[in-house]
Amino acid sequence: MKHTIIFFLLTRELVKSQFLVNTTATSASEIFDGFVSFSIEFSSFPDFAGNNSHPNTFSDNLLENIKHLTGTKPYIRVGGNTQDYALYNASLPYALNGTFDPKRSLDYPTTIYIGPSYFESYNTWKDVKFSHGFNLGLGANTSAGWQTLLDTVPLACKALSGGKFYLWGYGNEPDLFSTAAQGPVRPPSWNESTYVWQWHNGTRTMHALLQQHCPDLAHESQYGYMAPSHGGVGNRLKAHVSWAAGLNNDRNIKLYSTHNYISGATTPGVTLQSTLLNHTVTARSINAQAAEYARILSLDPATAPPPIFGETNSLYNQGRPGLSNTFGAALWVVDFNLYAASKGFKRVHMHQGTNYRYASWQPIETNITNIGTKPPYYGNIATAAALGKHGNVEVVAVPLRYHREAAYAVYHDGILSRVVVINMRGYNTTIGGEGLIALPNPPKRGSVEYVFQLAGFERGSSVNVNVAVGGKQKVKIQRLTANGSDAITGISWDGWSYNYELDEGRPVKLGNVTTGEEVEVDGEGRVKVGVEDSSAALLVF
Repeated sequence: MKHTIIFFLLTRELVKSQFLVNTTATSASEIFDGFVSFSIEFSSFPDFAGNNSHPNTFSDNLLENIKHLTGTKPYIRVGGNTQDYALYNASLPYALNGTFDPKRSLDYPTTIYIGPSYFESYNTWKDVKFSHGFNLGLGANTSAGWQTLLDTVPLACKALSGGKFYLWGYGNEPDLFSTAAQGPVRPPSWNESTYVWQWHNGTRTMHALLQQHCPDLAHESQYGYMAPSHGGVGNRLKAHVSWAAGLNNDRNIKLYSTHNYISGATTPGVTLQSTLLNHTVTARSINAQAAEYARILSLDPATAPPPIFGETNSLYNQGRPGLSNTFGAALWVVDFNLYAASKGFKRVHMHQGTNYRYASWQPIETNITNIGTKPPYYGNIATAAALGKHGNVEVVAVPLRYHREAAYAVYHDGILSRVVVINMRGYNTTIGGEGLIALPNPPKRGSVEYVFQLAGFERGSSVNVNVAVGGKQKVKIQRLTANGSDAITGISWDGWSYNYELDEGRPVKLGNVTTGEEVEVDGEGRVKVGVEDSSAALLVF
C-alpha cells in the first residue's frame, strides 16, 4: 500500500491529501512545556515517589528520560478518585492507610487516612512541579472532611514551597459525585449551582489558609487551580453550565482541566483494533472535549484559561489486560497526545496508579504486578521525542484516509521539524492477542509506504530541509517498534530500551535493533518512508 501526501513544508497552512481533496488540517497552537506529563492516583503517590528515606529512583529515572528529550521534567498532578476519600490523621505513623472494599473498587482503597509523612513524597523528585488534590467529595459535606482541608492545606503548601508548586486541585470529577459506581457522595439533586457554591466556600477558605501559612503561594502570581476536572462531557454536571454559574468568578482557575477516557475497560465491543488502534475513535473523543471548551470560550472569551487534559488514559476503570498494557496502547498514546496538541490542548497528564493496567510503569513490586516499565511508557517517550527541546512547538494533524493510521507535523518556530506517522493496523503474534503465548507461525507483517511531497523544494537547497549531508538532503528516521500490537515486552524506541531490568529505567541501547536510518529527499522534493503495521516512525528534518 502506498500513500502520497502533498506537504507544505515552510508553513503551518498544511496539507491536502490525494484522498481528501479540499480538506485542510486542524489548526495548530503552541503547546506548553512539560506537554508530556502525568497524573498519579492520590492513594498511589507514595508508591510512585517514595519518601525521604526511600525515594523511588526508578520513577525518577523515567521522568528524567523525558526531560532529556524535551528539556522539561513532566508536571505531576496528584489526585484522582481517592483524593475525595482521603481524611487526615495527624497521629498516623506512616504515609497512608487504605482499606479496600471489593464492592466499590478492586483497584484502589475507598477508606483512606493519610498522615504527616504523606507529604514527604513531594521531596523525592528533583525539578518536578506538583499539583496536590484536596478532598471536595467528603470535604464539603462532612466535618471530618472539612477538618482535613483545614489540616492539610498548611502541610501541602509547605511541601510545595521552594519552586515545586504547579497548581491546586479541589475535587476529582464532581460531575460524577451523584452517580459514581464506587458510591455516590452527593444526592440525586446535585447540580452545578450547588457545586459552584461548595467550590467557592472551599477555595476561599484555602486562600485564607495559604495567606496565613504560605503567603508566597497565596500571591496572585502563584495562587490558582486546575478545574473543573470533570470526568467527561456527557455526565450529570456540565462544565459550561458550572462556568455560567460563576465557577471562575474569583479568576483563580489558571488551567481549564478536563478528563478523558476514550472508552471503558468493560464496555461491550471494546477491542484493541476497533478502539485503541482507531484514530477516528480517539479523534471523536477529543473533539467532544474541544467542543465543550469552545462553550467555555464563548462564555468567557477574555479570561477563559487554557485547556489541558488533567487526567486521561485509554480505558476507564484502570484499563483492560490485553489492551491497555500492550504495545498497541503505546501507539494509542502517541496518537492521543499529538491529536490533543493539534486541537489546542496545552498539556496532557496520563493517569497512573499502582497495579493499574494502563499505567506507564509499575513503581513497586506487589503480589499482583511486577515492578517495571510498561508498554505505554514507550508512547510517552516517542511523543516527547517528536516534540523535542524547543520553546515554540506546534502540532498539526495530517488528514489520512483510513481509521487505522495517523500522521502529524511538528513545527518549531513555524518551520517544519518533524513528521510522525503511526500505522495502527493490528499485527498480532500471540495466541488470543494477549501478549503471553507466541504463535508458532505468525502471519506476514504488512507495511505501508508514505510519500511526502515537500512543496517549494529546490534541489540542493538547505532552506527547506534542516539536515543536509554531502549536498543531499537527508531525513533521519526513528522508529517505535515491537513484535506486534499485542506485545507486552520487547519494545524499543529508536533502538533504546527503558526497562527496569536493564538499568532501572535508564536508557540502554539494544544491539539487535537497527538504528541510524536515513532517507534522501529526491530531486522532486519527495520523502518516502515505509512503516510496518503496528509501528510508528518519526521523520526528523
